[in-house]
Amino acid sequence: MDLTKNLEDNLQKLKSSLKVGESFDILERIINIYGTKFYLYYLDGFVKDLNFEHVRRDLYNVKKEDFDSITSLKDLAEKAISSVEVATERDIDKIITFILAGQTALFGPHFDEALLLDLRSYVARNTEEPAKERVLRGAHDGFVETIVFNTALIRRRIRDPHLVFKMYTVGKISRTDVAVGFMRNKVDKKTLTIVKEYLETLNVDALTLGDQSLVEAIHSKSWLNPFPKVRYTERPDVAAAHIAEGKVVVLVDNTPTALILPTNIFDFMQTVDDYYMPVLTGNYLRLVRYMVFFVNLLLTPLFVLLLQHPGWIPAWLSFIIPKDPFSIPLFLQFLILEIGIDGLMLASVNTPNVLGTSLSIIGGLILGDYAVKTGWLIPQSILYMAIVALSSFAQPSIELSYAFKFCRMLFLLLTGLFSTTGFIIAAIINLLTLGFTKTFTDQSYLYPLIPFNWKALSHLLFRARLAEKQEANRK
Repeated sequence: MDLTKNLEDNLQKLKSSLKVGESFDILERIINIYGTKFYLYYLDGFVKDLNFEHVRRDLYNVKKEDFDSITSLKDLAEKAISSVEVATERDIDKIITFILAGQTALFGPHFDEALLLDLRSYVARNTEEPAKERVLRGAHDGFVETIVFNTALIRRRIRDPHLVFKMYTVGKISRTDVAVGFMRNKVDKKTLTIVKEYLETLNVDALTLGDQSLVEAIHSKSWLNPFPKVRYTERPDVAAAHIAEGKVVVLVDNTPTALILPTNIFDFMQTVDDYYMPVLTGNYLRLVRYMVFFVNLLLTPLFVLLLQHPGWIPAWLSFIIPKDPFSIPLFLQFLILEIGIDGLMLASVNTPNVLGTSLSIIGGLILGDYAVKTGWLIPQSILYMAIVALSSFAQPSIELSYAFKFCRMLFLLLTGLFSTTGFIIAAIINLLTLGFTKTFTDQSYLYPLIPFNWKALSHLLFRARLAEKQEANRK
């Protein structure tokens, strides 16, 4: 529905939709210039007083002869408004959306359009380094909840005209800003097309949980599969690096994370620390990460399996056999510890910082000690579970850590119930799940292992020199 040249009719439509006068934070300001009234509508809390004052002064400082020569609001903006971001709009629904997004709409008599002024002042925290993705060397800034700040952090690292950020509005109620960033000359066209189609056709009421709501809306049919299809990052340098390699990054307003698409399992095994270190050190850290991955997945199930078949244990490893008998089956002990660790984690998240250290001591020492003394657990189960819990932090993705956790719990359950047969069945189920998992663009989750591409696989397994990596990306 477009505006008309009837000012009263336009204002009536706007006030009726926005409930001006009913909602306290939707404000109206009238400015009278040489007997002509201009009406401004904006949200309290978004518009900085100083910016609004500049607009008011601009209008009052217009000379009479210049004011009489104005024939359109665009002409008014060119002659009287000093604000940088100014646009005109005729669609009343779009004007309402812009106002609710924090912009200021200016209406005048005999004009069938409104002037949109971006006078917003964003409330934002500092760009601090994300706690989950700390690095030993390199940049220590991170994304914040304001989308324009996040795009600027990426722009600081990629000063190339091919870098494009396309803006979308998602959600019938929330109308959340979603920005898609990519290199126009490097991006995979199929990935970009799929992302655009999803965002343009997505039918949801609101992205109440930011990027997670977006991911769940896209992958609503695959909720049983624990392996993440999207990599999250709060680091601008990581997002910029993936954009430079030809991937697509999605930024959601009110969320301090970026979504990297497409993503396979090997992408999660890389961290920015690998590239802030020399090549040899980076390769060593990556090798350690892969070793820790297998330890995290198989340590406790293999321990259960070996204790079910003591004859398989060589003499030099006989010390791992518990000396004292235990009442609760070992696989149940590990499953109890898996759940118990998550329970303690949830408790620590909701514990005030002052008490956080005390809770860790109580949970880790006192509860563990008494669990052994009362016969619930054995020392070996606590030791190996502690190794597993710590090893889960070797890679930064929480989603992948929980995918490993569910695979490990399946190993424990089937191995405990059916011994060797159960271990083999669990391995087959986990391998089939990985094999049938597809990326966001419907490609193999295990590429470049399946289908096999040694050149691409070698760049993922081993930290190459940056010059070689950039040359490979160009090809």
